Amino acid sequence: MAYSPRELLARIIKCEAGGEGENGMKAVASVVMNRVNVPYGEYQRLGQGDLRKVIFQKGQFDCATSVLKGIANPQTIWASPPEQIHYDIADWALAGNRLYTTGDSLWYFNPFIATCPYTFPYNGTGRYQIRVGEHCFYNPTALYAKT
Repeated sequence: MAYSPRELLARIIKCEAGGEGENGMKAVASVVMNRVNVPYGEYQRLGQGDLRKVIFQKGQFDCATSVLKGIANPQTIWASPPEQIHYDIADWALAGNRLYTTGDSLWYFNPFIATCPYTFPYNGTGRYQIRVGEHCFYNPTALYAKT
């Protein structure tokens, strides 16, 4: 049986940001929903406003794949059921709420260093917006619209 959009979002929140506190989880939920709702570019073209397509787009969320670099991925959305906080944040995001500090961010990652690169992804489509917990968040540039 396929997961509902609420269940999928709660699971991706837990897997991608479960250790980042409430703001970190809200920031990740904001990025996911920004990708669902962006009116142009790659995520609009490939995701078409569909949460499931956005989450399972190849190469986007490590937690949405069972194999990484040829090795079984132990940390997936299937491996650990969400808790109430994850459902609450999923409901918050699905209701149209966003963490204002992340702006229109479409990307985030943990650089495992104290500073965030100015550009991410490395094709120049995102510019640094803010760091929330261990993750750096990036808003789309004009170049993103051409993807």
